[in-house]
Amino acid sequence: MKKLQAKQAGLRRRHTRVRGKISGTSERPRLCITRSNANLYAQVIDDVEGKTLCAVSTLGPEFKAKKKSGATVEGASALGELIGKKAKDSGITEVVFDRGGNLYHGRIKALAEGAREAGLKF
Repeated sequence: MKKLQAKQAGLRRRHTRVRGKISGTSERPRLCITRSNANLYAQVIDDVEGKTLCAVSTLGPEFKAKKKSGATVEGASALGELIGKKAKDSGITEVVFDRGGNLYHGRIKALAEGAREAGLKF
């Protein structure tokens, strides 16, 4: 149990460090990624107003219609395309990427590249 607590504390520490450097505004909101072993969650957040502008996850009906798994790189890429499309529909073209303390590798990188392919700039 001690090892799990140490991993969680490290993730919290890294996320706090990242959040100290970036913040979302109404012109350029923050694309925040949360990752678990089985699922991914992506939100576009305006930190000044304290509001979530749009959100998708691997548990949502839009993603489940694609018949992909949230635990794979292909699923992460599909989720990135979904959040990019949803943000474009909301009138958002530029975002600040918040990797949530996770390494920019694997599913996080695939989600970011999928969002870029959908037209988001960051």
